[in-house]
Amino acid sequence: MNEILKEARLIQDEIIEIRRRIHREPELGFEETKTSELIKKYLEKLDIETKVMAKTGIVGTLKGNGEKTIAIRADIDALPIQEENDVPYSSLVPGKMHACGHDVHTAITLGAAKLLSQKKDKLMGNVKFIFQPAEETTGGAKPMLEAGAFENPKVDAIIGLHVDPDLQVGQIGYTYGKAYASSDMFDINVIGRSSHGAEPHKSVDPIVISANIINMIQTVVSRESNPLEPLVITIGSIEGGYARNIVAGKVHMSGIIRMLNEENRDMIVAKVENIAKKTAELMGGKAEFTRIEGYPCLINDSRMVNILRLSALGIVGEENIKNVLPTLGVEDFAYYLKKVPGCFYKLGCGNKELGIDKPIHNNMFDVDENCIAYGIAVHVSTVLNFLKDGISKGNRQKRILKDLLNYSDTL
Repeated sequence: MNEILKEARLIQDEIIEIRRRIHREPELGFEETKTSELIKKYLEKLDIETKVMAKTGIVGTLKGNGEKTIAIRADIDALPIQEENDVPYSSLVPGKMHACGHDVHTAITLGAAKLLSQKKDKLMGNVKFIFQPAEETTGGAKPMLEAGAFENPKVDAIIGLHVDPDLQVGQIGYTYGKAYASSDMFDINVIGRSSHGAEPHKSVDPIVISANIINMIQTVVSRESNPLEPLVITIGSIEGGYARNIVAGKVHMSGIIRMLNEENRDMIVAKVENIAKKTAELMGGKAEFTRIEGYPCLINDSRMVNILRLSALGIVGEENIKNVLPTLGVEDFAYYLKKVPGCFYKLGCGNKELGIDKPIHNNMFDVDENCIAYGIAVHVSTVLNFLKDGISKGNRQKRILKDLLNYSDTL
């Protein structure tokens, strides 16, 4: 067994208990006071310097012997979901649950901090542990960056992970280049003129206008964008009208645009806005359009993915390292990658035999906790390989690394 994985398994029970403690007391974005205090105290016991940032975020800095600095990021917030799992560590807070695995991400990063702190004298650089709030809502990454999470010392690269129930325990998933979509939320107010339902000719019906806007918006996907570039436009809510015999005066719609082409993002939003306004105008009404800019596209750095793959190779074996397709989900880790090269990878947490296969954001989501040791080991190994420029002592791994560094990322 890989030595780092052995070390991770020695502390696994301790880290699992931390995960369960966090799971029992979930906190929503920018409310993670108990979680934040737990993290701070644990890092301080390891003699890791800590700072509070962005209200409930924590940054720990482990200083080694070198100039390079790599960061590990964990998100710490939960979701407003009522847990339905019957397990000893179920949420004790009504209506709140760690249904996305952030409790696992946090525990794994604390475990990595413990192992790396034990290797402090041999570290060829520094490690920052970034525990950020509010990934699930407005995004805690930007406030952490604005507060100086990447400064003193300056961060050169970053890694992070997300548990994935579609991968089994002991499997690692990677994606070159574009891995998560950008998102742009929008609101459309369609303004017409109300009248009695028996006299529709005296009205401008915003419900009919809205129906046409919805249909026309879909042509942006089917006729105005490259079919080889993923794009989804969803109208998620629509509200309007007062009674069955009254033509409404106003309709409100809200939606979201998700895509993997960051360069065309503004253009696509502009097309949706133009369709809404012109359609309403053509039909005698008016449309007001508001854009709420969401997370950018998450783009992994190819060299960092290669170092991740090399690191995982000695822990899970080549057959358990999976090339996974990009997702149209979003992830605010993308903000970090706009600043420095990095890699965001998937950690298998599923176990079909135990019935652990529920998707994230499900009220019965859970993980096989054996994934925790693998996550710790891959994090630690990736940090060590990065600080050594990714070069391992083993000749076989040197050859593999050379192949990886020359590997095309055009998949």
